[in-house]
Amino acid sequence: MEVRVVDNDLEKAMRILKKKIQNDGLFKRLKLKKSFEKPSEYKRRKQREAQRRQRIAAARKYKR
Repeated sequence: MEVRVVDNDLEKAMRILKKKIQNDGLFKRLKLKKSFEKPSEYKRRKQREAQRRQRIAAARKYKR
């Protein structure tokens, strides 16, 4: 991952980097790896994520 600093504007570069990391899902993965997740919690989380993806896809399809 690379972010270019233009005119020594470090603040803007940091915001861009943070946004790229967030979109990549790195923060989420680090948070999940911080503590143990029971298998039942893992399955429940995966189901919730799948349902969320389906709702978003349905909303996009309906929007068009």
